[in-house]
Amino acid sequence: MRIQSAIASAVTTITTTITVAAGVFAPGHLVFEVLAGPVAQPRTPGVRFGRYRTVAFDGCTSIKVPDTARNRAWLGKMKAALGVTGYPAVELMTLAETGTRALIGAVFGPPATGETDYARRLLHLLTAGMLVLADRGFDAGAFLAEVAATRAQFLVRLTATRRLAVLTRLDDGSFVSRIGELTVRIIADGTTYTGRYRLATTLTDHRRYPATALIRLYHERWEHEVAYLALRHTLLTGRVLRSGDPAGLQQEMWALLALYQALRRAMVTAVETVPGTDPDRASFTIALETAKQTLTAAEGVVTADADPTGRIGRAVLNALLPPRRPRVSARKVKSPLSRWNKADPHRPARSTAVTALTITVSDPQPRAQAATRRDQCLTSARGP
Repeated sequence: MRIQSAIASAVTTITTTITVAAGVFAPGHLVFEVLAGPVAQPRTPGVRFGRYRTVAFDGCTSIKVPDTARNRAWLGKMKAALGVTGYPAVELMTLAETGTRALIGAVFGPPATGETDYARRLLHLLTAGMLVLADRGFDAGAFLAEVAATRAQFLVRLTATRRLAVLTRLDDGSFVSRIGELTVRIIADGTTYTGRYRLATTLTDHRRYPATALIRLYHERWEHEVAYLALRHTLLTGRVLRSGDPAGLQQEMWALLALYQALRRAMVTAVETVPGTDPDRASFTIALETAKQTLTAAEGVVTADADPTGRIGRAVLNALLPPRRPRVSARKVKSPLSRWNKADPHRPARSTAVTALTITVSDPQPRAQAATRRDQCLTSARGP
């Protein structure tokens, strides 16, 4: 275990050494930028919806750092039920390719900065050939207008409190509305398992992009959660980062992201040598363990082998995961702020297989008339 821990931190050690020797703190960032970006070919299964490459925004605040004065001055501490959390945490925002879970871009900093503010710093990475998936935390009208200005399309869940006017009803049950100056199509999913889902999209052609197809597509957003699972738990194994100052933390973060992206690239390159294979079937754990063994044995590090899959790719192909099966997964908090939080009564205690899927597109609910002051009063007496 001691050897594995040393190997897992090797990339951060190498990157920090390079930056100290150079006298600047740019190399870690530059290494990631070289590796970052979409990695799948257009015909790779699961990476496109029609002519659009599906990508997603999401944030993560589960990466803990040492509780030092310098780190607290930069990151602060998040609030908890009984005060504040034990360790400061880094807010990480990434733009990911959902079909491969590869990272197109990343930024990080104090959690006090909003998720949409961090996401704005990645908007320049969007192109006209992308379809952005995002949760309801990204449904602000100004942010959606900025996404649309990049010429990328989006499919975003709306908050339950947002009420939109019905401008035109469409044959598939969706309707056309406006968010600010932006014309959007609204799809109301009748899901009641964890609440109702209302989706807004700039794909307004209901014949080319049916509501049921978009509802199924939205669930691809959760591939981003799997990417964070690999970062936080497979790579870091729940450990706290080492550096006691912000400059060192930044290099550790860039090294972690660069290592993750390098492994993803090796996995996708290998999978694409077998036509028709979905990148979901490549095991990140096998890729990581093979990389560790390659370092410890010092075999195949420098080779004249022309095989594009390499040592890591061959290990991944020899142990492909079975095709993805529909299932309901028990939602578990890996790093809870409190161990006494109540369980969600609407979720199963363990993962459950799904035998059938039914999609229902609901009609928009009529807007309730605002209550008058007299209607809001708890007593029958007139107000002043």
